[in-house]
Order: sequence, then C-alpha cells, then structure tokens
Amino acid sequence: MAQQPHRTDQLQHASFLLILAVVSMMMAVIVWPFATALLWAALAAIMFQPLYRWMLRKMRGRRNAAAIVSLLVIFFAVLVPGLWLGAMVVQEALVLVSALQERPVDLAATFDTIYGMLPEAAQEAVDRSGWADVSSAQTRLQELLAESAGMIASQAVSIGSGALGFMLSFGVGLYVMFFLLRDGERIGRTLLNTVPVERSVSERLAERFLGIVRATIKGSGVVGLVQGAMGAVTFFLVGLESALLFGVLMTIFALVPVIGAGAVYVPVGLWLLVTGAVWQGVFVLAFGFIVISSADNVLRPILVGRDTGIPDWIILVTTLGGISFLGFSGIVLGPLVAGLFLASWSILQEYRDEDARASEVAPIAVDASGRVPDADAAD
Repeated sequence: MAQQPHRTDQLQHASFLLILAVVSMMMAVIVWPFATALLWAALAAIMFQPLYRWMLRKMRGRRNAAAIVSLLVIFFAVLVPGLWLGAMVVQEALVLVSALQERPVDLAATFDTIYGMLPEAAQEAVDRSGWADVSSAQTRLQELLAESAGMIASQAVSIGSGALGFMLSFGVGLYVMFFLLRDGERIGRTLLNTVPVERSVSERLAERFLGIVRATIKGSGVVGLVQGAMGAVTFFLVGLESALLFGVLMTIFALVPVIGAGAVYVPVGLWLLVTGAVWQGVFVLAFGFIVISSADNVLRPILVGRDTGIPDWIILVTTLGGISFLGFSGIVLGPLVAGLFLASWSILQEYRDEDARASEVAPIAVDASGRVPDADAAD
C-alpha cells in the first residue's frame, strides 16, 4: 500500500503531459492558417530588434511608443515598397508573356545563328545527336507560354479573391510584430526557462538560432537584394524589357546556393549576343562576372561577420525542399531548420566529448592510508 501514492503521482504526471500534448496540438491547428504571417513577424522582430532598442533609448524607456514608431518605420520603409515591387513584377510578367505570345520566339532562326557560330566538329556532333530538330521545341515553347499566362492570371485572380484573407494575415502579422518587438527578450527568456531541456543546451540552441537567422536574412537576403538591384539596373541600361522582373528573379536565384545570380544574367547575356545585341550582351556578362558575382564575397563578411557552419549542399537541398513544402517562405525556413538540426547534433557531440574527457580525468579512489585499493583483492 505504501507504493500507491507514488503510482498515483506518476499517473497524474502522465495525464498532465498527455493533456499538455493534446492542447499544444490543438493550438497548432488553430493558428496554422496564420503560420506564415507569424513566421515572418517573428523573423522581422528578430532582425529589427536593434532598431527597437535605438528607438527605446530615444523614447527614454517608453516601450509602447518605441514599438509603435519602429513598426511604422518597418511598414513604410520595407513593407510598402515590397508590396509595390510585387505588383510591378506581376504586371511586367503579364506583359512579357503576352508579348511572347503575340511575337513568338523563332527558335529555328536562333538555332541557325548559334549553329553557324560553331566549328565544323561541333556541328557534326549536333547533327548526330538529333538536336537540330527544333520544331518540337518550338511547339513546347508555345504551350509553355500559354500555361504561364494561365498560371499568372489564375494567381492574380486568386490573390484578388483572397484579398480579405491576405489583409487579415497582414494585419495579424503587424499586430504580433508589435508585441514581439516590445516583449521579444522577455518572451525569449520565458521560453528558455520553460523548455524541458537543460538550461545550457537551450541557451546554446537559442544563440545558434539567432546566428543562423542573422546569417540567412541579413547575409543571404541583403546580398540577394543587392545583386538583384544591380542586375535590374544593368538590364535597364542595356534596354532590356522587363528589367525589374529579371532583377527580382536574380534576387530569388541569388538566395539559392550553387545556382546563384548567374542563373539569370548568364542566359540573358548569351541571348543578347545571339540576337545581335553584341555590346549589350558583353556588358551584361562582364558586369555580372566581375561585379555582381563579387558582391557575395564582399558584402557577406561585412554583414554577417562569420559563417553559419552549414555546408552549401545542405543549404541547397533544404532551400529547395522548403520551397516545395512551404512556398516562398521555405527559402528562409529551410536553412533555419538545417541550421538547428546541425546545431542540435553538434551540441550533443560536444556534451559527449565533455563527458568523455571528464571520465578520463576522474580522480582515482584511495583508502585511508593513501594507497590505491587492490581491485583484484576486492574481487
């Protein structure tokens, strides 16, 4: 009978954990429609925390006023230009697809131009490979343009029909960002105290997480924006239509390791050369290789200061996987999950190494006379 209270305590503890798990799952299901808004609100609060602290000093410790002013700065300096840029990109994409449908690209003439530039051995190799038949490619290109136009139009319609949901998510994100700016540090300390792991482990994970957020957004994001802006200006200078659209595409590709901004400016430069715009193509390729590609090596050490410790191939896989699973948000969330995954395993390895070193230098027990007991005699 003496064991009954102990068993009752165990049952109550297990029941409480079960209730906690069920309630947490219900909470996750309820807030899931706003998961993207909450994610970006949290990331923005982390990135703009220095702005809030500066405002807090200027406001002489008035937290509400500092958070409101910081939120207004973020809204008018970041969000409004971003929304305007997105609308302009969609408009240019529709114009470009419509122009390509009205004046389709003549792949046969383009192929003949490229084919004539090749040496005789390369021409024979192309003939043997069967690549000279471009009629099927021309048909597929027209089908792709029709599909692209329909997809862009359907997305525009869905955005318009879901304007209420978008505005609701946008408002929720701003509202949550206000509290995360104001109470972010206190919320972080509370989470560290309540997470059911050792305090030193949770602090290390939090430190690594903040470092990864800074490297992903402040490093990759800013570098991508700079490269995209330089690309858009370059395309505008050479008279390329839809320069803003190609600049945004360059920003997106710049966020993906290995692929990079060259996935945009290299095809554009080659296309200009093939179509007879020689100096424009040379200018795009030269500026891309010399200036745009060098921006990553110059800006990233200045903005981030140190590496995230994540191999490029893991960033590539998690970025593409995040995009396929979460859409555009996966560009940021994929590398964050990869960073936390590697950080967790590295912390586990550090603890194992510490335990191994501690066991190696553990003091040897001695008896009262100062001699080491004979283990064989003890047996």
